[in-house]
Amino acid sequence: MRISELVERTGVPLATLKFYLREGLLPAGEATSATRAEYGEAHVRRIAVIRALTETVGLSVQKAREVLQLMDRPEDDLFETLGKAIAALPPSVTPEAAEDYPRAREVLEKLGQVYDPRFAAVAQLELALAAAESAGIPLDDRRLAVYGPNIRAIAEFDVGSIPREATAAVEYAVLGTAVHEPVLIALRRLAHQDVAARRLGQGSAKAGAPTRPRPKGR
Repeated sequence: MRISELVERTGVPLATLKFYLREGLLPAGEATSATRAEYGEAHVRRIAVIRALTETVGLSVQKAREVLQLMDRPEDDLFETLGKAIAALPPSVTPEAAEDYPRAREVLEKLGQVYDPRFAAVAQLELALAAAESAGIPLDDRRLAVYGPNIRAIAEFDVGSIPREATAAVEYAVLGTAVHEPVLIALRRLAHQDVAARRLGQGSAKAGAPTRPRPKGR
């Protein structure tokens, strides 16, 4: 397809597509003449990924390029590649292998999980735990005993669903993390609402009863 058709298929303005091409986010089309190139379904998919990274996730062009390069040229160690790709996602931190994160280390040890300060999420967890402490609601053992197994179950499902092919695996892990974390947050809040309504008997969702629209004219 020509670039004009690519605009129609994706809904992305021509100027934006040219920006993607210029910044190396979108591979060039197959040249058919000095002024014309053909694009395919792979370009349509790539544009969807670029938009997810830059618009949904909010990555800068530089960070999006880093993730896309890992998708295009994954390292031999897929575990390390996935770690680098996920580390590019917000919140942005710069973990140091030589630095210790005592709060995160204690939590991970209680859960029987790997503690490796090279992974960005360890530093992210340390900051989150410190913020919870400052707010006067630390992650105590009772809460951890509930959070840990349930989050582990989610992780088991997610990792079990990762494709075997390296490029597809990186794309799946990055986009799955980016787009599903907001879903998990929303579901948690809605579960809070439902449990509170059932226990406290307040609001329109008493005992899980569905709300009914009012008749028109009233």
